[in-house]
Amino acid sequence: MFEKVSTALDFQAREQEVIKFWNENNIFKKSMDQRAGADVWTFFDGPPTANGKPHIGHIETRALKDLFPRYWTMKGKSVTRKAGWDTHGLPVELEVEKALGLDGKEQIEAYGIEPFIKKCKESVWKYKGEWERMSERVGYWADMENPYITYDNDYIESEWWSLKRIADKGLLYKGHKVVPYCPRCGTALSSHEVSQGYKEVKERSAVVRFKVKDQDNT
Repeated sequence: MFEKVSTALDFQAREQEVIKFWNENNIFKKSMDQRAGADVWTFFDGPPTANGKPHIGHIETRALKDLFPRYWTMKGKSVTRKAGWDTHGLPVELEVEKALGLDGKEQIEAYGIEPFIKKCKESVWKYKGEWERMSERVGYWADMENPYITYDNDYIESEWWSLKRIADKGLLYKGHKVVPYCPRCGTALSSHEVSQGYKEVKERSAVVRFKVKDQDNT
């Protein structure tokens, strides 16, 4: 007979107990060391931006990202789990513009490009501690001590190296694509950036059609 499972479990205390055990016994490192020399399966974290607080959607992606490295580790692979930080992009610039009371490229240039970049680099680490605590609480295993950082020259040069290799193989081409554009920011927008400020509005313009003189049906 099985003993009845108690309904008085304190799940939060149990989680903290497991995290404490993992940290005190360096379990993540041991799991890596056990697979030293095995076939490699590499995982690079699609990096979050740490200038915004983590939310429930990030917890979901953390859980999914953790699933595959654990699976392949259990299958005997040596799984490189590289954490990363996204330190580029419009959200970072907008956050700093708001903090400095600036509006648009002209005011950024008047403030100074180099000082503005410095402020952006400071901004991206604003909530780093909260991201690390959240990752630990959900049991997300990744090398957070040696992450890749997208503003590091090593990372930027590796991107250019990859593009050069792709270009050398003739896999880059010039084409045309319709994309959302922000006239204030002077840049194209990703679908994610568009959705941040998306709202439906009523269009009050009046459109009138006139026939073109001396042309049929135009």
